[in-house]
Amino acid sequence: MLQNLSKNLTVLFLLFSMAAHAQNGTVKGTVRDANGPLAGATVQVERSNRGGYTNAEGQYSLSLPAGKHVLNFSYIGLSPERREITVVANETVSADATLIAGSLNELVVLGSRALPRTQTETPVPVDVIDVKRIVGDAPQVYVNQILNYIAPSFSSGTQTVADGTDHIDPASLRGLGPDQVLVLVNGKRRYNSAIVNVNGTFGRGAVGTDMNAIPTSAIDRIEILRDGAAAQYGSDAIAGVINIILRSTVNRLSVNVTTGANATSKADGLDGETVQTSVNYGIPVGSKGGYVNLAGSYDYRNYTNRAGDWEGALYRTYPPAAGVDKTDSFLTANNKTRADFKMRVGQSAIRGGQFFLNSLFPMENGGEVYAFGGIGYRNGQAAGFRRLPHESRNVLDIYPMGFLPEIHSDIYDKSLSVGIRGDLGEWKADLSNTFGQNKFIFSVVESLNASLEKASPTAFEAGGPTFTQNTSNLDLSRRFDVMDGLNLGVGAEYRFERYQLVAGEENSYADYGRARKIGVDGTGKDILVPDFQGPVNTRFGPDGVARPGGAQVFPGFRPENAVNAARSAVSAYLDVEANLSSKFLIGIAGRFENYSDFGSTLNGKLTTRYKLSDGIAIRASASTGFRAPSLHQRFYSTTSTLFVDGIPYEVGTFTNDSRPAQLLGIPKLKPETAKNFSAGFTGRFGKFNVTLDGYFTHIEDRIVYTDQFSGSNAPGASPVDREIYELLSLANANRAAFFANAINSETKGVDLVVTYSTKLGGGTFRGDLAGTWSGTTRVGPVKASPKLAGKENIYFSEASRIYLERSVPRQKVNLSLSYNVRRFNVLVKNVYFGPVEEATTTVIYQQEFDAKVITDIALGFKITKEVKLSIGANNLLDVYPEEVALAGNKSNNQFIYSRRATQFGFNGRFIFARIELSF
Repeated sequence: MLQNLSKNLTVLFLLFSMAAHAQNGTVKGTVRDANGPLAGATVQVERSNRGGYTNAEGQYSLSLPAGKHVLNFSYIGLSPERREITVVANETVSADATLIAGSLNELVVLGSRALPRTQTETPVPVDVIDVKRIVGDAPQVYVNQILNYIAPSFSSGTQTVADGTDHIDPASLRGLGPDQVLVLVNGKRRYNSAIVNVNGTFGRGAVGTDMNAIPTSAIDRIEILRDGAAAQYGSDAIAGVINIILRSTVNRLSVNVTTGANATSKADGLDGETVQTSVNYGIPVGSKGGYVNLAGSYDYRNYTNRAGDWEGALYRTYPPAAGVDKTDSFLTANNKTRADFKMRVGQSAIRGGQFFLNSLFPMENGGEVYAFGGIGYRNGQAAGFRRLPHESRNVLDIYPMGFLPEIHSDIYDKSLSVGIRGDLGEWKADLSNTFGQNKFIFSVVESLNASLEKASPTAFEAGGPTFTQNTSNLDLSRRFDVMDGLNLGVGAEYRFERYQLVAGEENSYADYGRARKIGVDGTGKDILVPDFQGPVNTRFGPDGVARPGGAQVFPGFRPENAVNAARSAVSAYLDVEANLSSKFLIGIAGRFENYSDFGSTLNGKLTTRYKLSDGIAIRASASTGFRAPSLHQRFYSTTSTLFVDGIPYEVGTFTNDSRPAQLLGIPKLKPETAKNFSAGFTGRFGKFNVTLDGYFTHIEDRIVYTDQFSGSNAPGASPVDREIYELLSLANANRAAFFANAINSETKGVDLVVTYSTKLGGGTFRGDLAGTWSGTTRVGPVKASPKLAGKENIYFSEASRIYLERSVPRQKVNLSLSYNVRRFNVLVKNVYFGPVEEATTTVIYQQEFDAKVITDIALGFKITKEVKLSIGANNLLDVYPEEVALAGNKSNNQFIYSRRATQFGFNGRFIFARIELSF
């Protein structure tokens, strides 16, 4: 495939050379604001596909055909400027621009293959987040954190006691799932994480994209398209699209060092210590605006702990029927307190580094060769549920006090996109290939395999998944001077995906206390042969319960879980936008996609915008969409320990073509399909800019992760329940869960954005008010098979309903106020997080947690032109979520705050200091 791509790139390069314009002139200039030259400002040639960005000195250079042209200059947060120029062949024309304070006027490319437009002129809502500015002021240092506090329609939170999900934050756009938003980098599809969320968190059953794997030092800005866009960009874009645009500055070394910790009333001293060091440097290439921009970061984040002192029995005598709580005497004899046995409930510890590259190499004929990508590594460390001394899950000879097992992860990322673009006659062409891979390897430490008893090791390699994606694209676009301008985009895509799951070492999954009976000896005793999957238990703990096999907290993946599955998808799209007049725009898009494992799908989108005046417009869109089931959801299988209301179960996840799935009548997965509708208003009223958009999304056959089914070997059990029991026993499990197209859902909401910017007292004041009001509900019956009649509440449980509808805030409002004057700047931000609900199947344990307001503040001072110092705080007032009210949700007082609801976390006040160097 790569050899064919190389041939295609060579052919296209030759075509570009043949199509080069001979009679060109040059336009050069500098773009400034009140403080000096602007690096990274956009220069766009009106009614053409030409343009570029300014370098570190605010300078640009364009080669244009002789004749009259109109240049549009723009920069995030500043009002654009429009200049008319005349280009003379083989001569140079100067065109400078000075931009003044403004808002909502950034040029965006997402959502259209026509020329970039300002946010208030797009037919669908698009947010633009200036990351390179925000990272200098905000307390947050990771992409998901930044977006959670800046973009109200975006929700993400750090999870706790959730296995690998502790290390990758699931994210939501407009309240939909992590796998229903498509992530792009420089307009190219980003690969998904290898891990699928199967624990008690928001996004349960979903596979998201790990945006935290991209260092903020590499990012210029982020565009968020808040509208269904599967007809334009393909699978996953049901909720919208996030496009991460990388930096392209040159001749400037930027170093940013942030350090901080949680200083809160709920912790003894400081915890959650954080250090991030990030670097960016750009090297100019040639004299036509080429560059190689290099970015990297090193991150360290320590864990936090908000667990309470252990309540309930820590040590019991046996047999269980007459067991006595001996906790007090146990603590006295060992000189311990209940505080010594608390779990670790809070953010996990993470250490890692990332490196990213973004490059562009102009050619003599006006074409460009580009490449970008990165590599990264992170090590995560999180804890599970504590194992008590007297349990069969503990071996007293190894851990006399019991133990707190830890799940560690080694996460590897690598990506590379290469391409060539330029003019083919009147067409603009872009041929590219994008490769990406995420590997997630688990290890378990401070643990044991209880079935090995005192011979057990305490550390295990548990295996893990790898996801690989390779996407080849050919995109063509052209503008026709008919009506008031017509833009046509066509293209094709070939995508290859591979999902691999590697088994762990034997002692990480094996149950050495299992055996099978092969006969009876002369004394009438059973003759047993050791067998990891045998039906007979031979080793028991002091509580009389059979000792479980596998590493405690996370049994390793078994050889039968190992998989190496692949698929491919071919697609073609057509995207037309017609300016019927200077006021009326209409767009039509269609996309055909064929998957090797699911067949074909055809989707379309209609957009329109009408300008009521120069500053006021109405807009609307309607579209269909889809999301193909991920390979993870089709082929992931494992057995792990899950705690349900504090009770441990060995839960097996089985594929949809497994025997247990067939017995229960669970069908093979099929794509989710969606219908999207939105309508809105945009307006500029003096220094105020306003956008208001309402939306509706209906999703058919939404994929969920079921609750746990169990078989039975009781005397009156049905044959099906008996067979399920036996199959689960062979997998060392006593319950089973599956991925299934279980429900339909509807999402309704309204997004509001109001911005204001003005000169004030020698400086610039800016205010941003943004809010979202949304709600997702299940509609229609649960789509369970006749075999599951009466078990619909397991197929889609109450906990699953709450994860879908109420585990992230339905309302979020962000008010940001900033003021910059000479060397000083101040930022004050208040975020309202709406109420959320405890996700549990037990109705009496369900609880709604009140809305809260979190206040951030940052103060910055430029010591010199090259050095800036900032200090501030996230959650300045040390606000915590409402506490869990019912003991049944607290698990012996360990979960003071809900671990199932994603609101804003429970780390408390975080104070930070930052130094920025720019040379």
